[in-house]
Amino acid sequence: MIAIVSDIHNNREALETVLSAIAEVPGVEQIVCLGDTVGYGPDPEWCVDRVRDATAIALLGNHEEALFRDAVDFNPYARRAIEVTRRRLRPGLLAGPEKRERWRFLQGLRTHTKQDRALFVHASPRDPLREYVLATDGILNPEKIESIFACFDDIAFVGHTHHPGIHFEDGRFQSLEGAERMKLPLPRGQKFIVNVGSVGQPRDGDPRACFALFDGDGVEWRRVPYDFRTTMEKIRSTPGLDELLARRLAVGR
Repeated sequence: MIAIVSDIHNNREALETVLSAIAEVPGVEQIVCLGDTVGYGPDPEWCVDRVRDATAIALLGNHEEALFRDAVDFNPYARRAIEVTRRRLRPGLLAGPEKRERWRFLQGLRTHTKQDRALFVHASPRDPLREYVLATDGILNPEKIESIFACFDDIAFVGHTHHPGIHFEDGRFQSLEGAERMKLPLPRGQKFIVNVGSVGQPRDGDPRACFALFDGDGVEWRRVPYDFRTTMEKIRSTPGLDELLARRLAVGR
């Protein structure tokens, strides 16, 4: 069984809680991170180190990529948060080996990987770093969904939207709708896009951290409450991070 996490966004409290929950699931053999470990939150060093140590595979998200280039397509809140994270993580001339190794880890992240039935990317099989596969695309943009489904063979696991659920080939999207757990079969011979949700910044109206489990035949999402108030206070006390980034954690938006 594989546990899949995404969009941690420097949220130590959420990641600690999710890793503890995964440790209690029998049969989990590895953890895959779909990217965006960094950005928005107050604890980049701790989160990068834990992802590096705890995961078998960690992928590049658009927020990691932004560390190494100008975040020109980011909103002002996200851009300032990336600047804060970059200042914290980028090694200077006198940096020690731990900081240099952390930076090398981020530089070495790949954009996608495939295991058996599953393709893992941060955003979309068509654009691994930036394209949002939205819950409404099947209704409002069916040609987009059709094109994305044509880019892979079986199951694509994604994050990026922070909205957990599953896209079917006919355009339907099924969300968790507030459930603590949801489990669905993934029959062979059909294609699915599975959004695993966000560990550190949920945006589907549920503030609980989210992760997914994949056993080869089906997927299960799990929501776990975490101490977001502590994260909120740490954001407020970090120069450069906007108050909005704290408030949104309490409402999951």
